[in-house]
Amino acid sequence: MRNRYLVRAIVIAMVLGVLLGGLLHSHLDGEAAKSVSTNLNLITDVFLRLIKMVIAPLVFATLVTGVASMADSGSIGRVGFKAMAWFLIASLISLTIGLVLANFFQPGAGLNLVVGQATGSTGLNTATFSLPIFLSHVFPRSIVEAMGSNEVLQIVVFSLFFGAALAFVKGSGKSGIVDILEELSKVMFRITDYVMVVAPFAVFAAIASTITVHGLEMVVSFGKLVAQYFLGLAILWLLIAGAGYLAFGKRLKALLTNLREPVLVAFSTASSEAAYPKTIAALDNFGSNKRINSFVLPLGYSFNLDGSMMYQAFIVMFIAQAYNIEMTFTHQVMILLTLLVISKGTAGVARGSLVVLAAGLPMIGLPESGLLLILAIDPILDMGRTATNVFGCGVATAVIGKGSEEPVGERAASPQAV
Repeated sequence: MRNRYLVRAIVIAMVLGVLLGGLLHSHLDGEAAKSVSTNLNLITDVFLRLIKMVIAPLVFATLVTGVASMADSGSIGRVGFKAMAWFLIASLISLTIGLVLANFFQPGAGLNLVVGQATGSTGLNTATFSLPIFLSHVFPRSIVEAMGSNEVLQIVVFSLFFGAALAFVKGSGKSGIVDILEELSKVMFRITDYVMVVAPFAVFAAIASTITVHGLEMVVSFGKLVAQYFLGLAILWLLIAGAGYLAFGKRLKALLTNLREPVLVAFSTASSEAAYPKTIAALDNFGSNKRINSFVLPLGYSFNLDGSMMYQAFIVMFIAQAYNIEMTFTHQVMILLTLLVISKGTAGVARGSLVVLAAGLPMIGLPESGLLLILAIDPILDMGRTATNVFGCGVATAVIGKGSEEPVGERAASPQAV
């Protein structure tokens, strides 16, 4: 219910921002418009700082508990390997589709936004982004330094080591550490909800600021972006369904029929958490292995977010094009790898894609202020990507569970909204 109110508030804020921005653009000259835009951007700067505030503890707590529970449940084996292989391939395909479509359609071309004009921009030159720089950001010299500067890749690497080591530590202190980190993750989820209360104000300010300077042409660009993104999702659905057909043949129709209701729930609520019970029931009705379901589906909610992966790639390219930042092929490959890694640290978190983008944009030399442009239409994009996440996880779980009788631990993390 809280999510519905937030979506409505963001939509209202977006409409009001368009109206105010259009009015100011028609009545102010260039210098006055830029002055008003700068003042409005103070609100967006506060929101961006609040989003960045939750990144480090959120990544650390969720990733460590996830890795520890996966190893502790005895799930690292044949089923776990099959699941992670599927998730990795699906993520790469999703990211690739997003990059290809964004390069083909050029959704941000012609907006001609200026880096540094809005608050929160990094001013980095993407030409300096290379493989050595990427690798230097992977391994931390100090976890304190990494958390202080929000170097998410370094936090992810440390969290993976910490979680793997914690899984094999004996004694009562181990469960205490896991419990503390699980409680920390719950606290950070709540803080994220609090931060999102500011989102409608940030959307209003960002839209009004941008249209005040650039005019109503921005609205047309947003419409094209939404249409092109949903085309990408349709292509991804066909590929996932094709993989399902290779596994089940004509039985795929029965699987899709069972998954229809949880996918509709995910689309209407923009919450994969709300669809989780119905997804489990749908897989059980289809006849998928229940032990496999109880392990692979929660794991997929953290590592197999196909819609979110495409969203991140597509939006990164949109922001780069909007600010006229050139992206070479090498740079785009590095972006793909960066998103592939850092998304695993925040997957499963409420509005996790937003946190991933907030963390990733400075690393790849793109202005954080572009995030606010996307936030204005994010409720629409969120419905599509969440439904795709649930659909992809459902098909993946059924395929991985096909014919597998390997026992899998019953313990599984509870999924969060995405």
